[in-house]
Amino acid sequence: RAPTGYNRGMALLTFGNIGQRFGDFDLFMGAGGSVPYGGKIGIVGPNGVGKTTLLRILAGLEMPAGGTIHYARGTALGYLRQEAVEAFAGRENTLWAEMLTVFADLRSKERDLREMEQQMAAGDFDDELFDAYSRLQTRFEMAGGYDYDVRIKQVLTGLGFEPLHYELPLGVLSGGQKTRALLARLLLERPGMLILDEPTNHL
Repeated sequence: RAPTGYNRGMALLTFGNIGQRFGDFDLFMGAGGSVPYGGKIGIVGPNGVGKTTLLRILAGLEMPAGGTIHYARGTALGYLRQEAVEAFAGRENTLWAEMLTVFADLRSKERDLREMEQQMAAGDFDDELFDAYSRLQTRFEMAGGYDYDVRIKQVLTGLGFEPLHYELPLGVLSGGQKTRALLARLLLERPGMLILDEPTNHL
């Protein structure tokens, strides 16, 4: 998904002469390339050549020893880490509650709307309140406020979860389920670019 105002003839990501070293050991040098809008690119190589390190650098999680990285302005990035099982360490949410965290801003607007509705139901028909309610309702609707729960169900279903899984705590999910849960959250965030570090075949 391209950022707002993005020129589709441009690359979402360009990088050049990227290198990483550990002490006197050069893991790799001179890595470069670009990712076009809508592109799907795989990095293939034997263990230990620096694939994960390069992805972490491109994701902004690690600094390179040298080189340049440029993202198109406004590009949101999603990163599915190789050790996805650790992504939910210490989190006590259920699967459904974790998906809802993506929509915290929308849910805040929803609570504000409900409060305004209660005020109006109690007989407060102040013009200023009504105007504020109308503006907020429009923003809420345009941001997908009336269908975010449907989006969550669609993504979870697409990744193999059933309704009986929704209220399971993250801690009891299997490793594979945690990986799929993390991917579900990333997909709901709708990043402009998604980096998957060693995704399994079913992903």
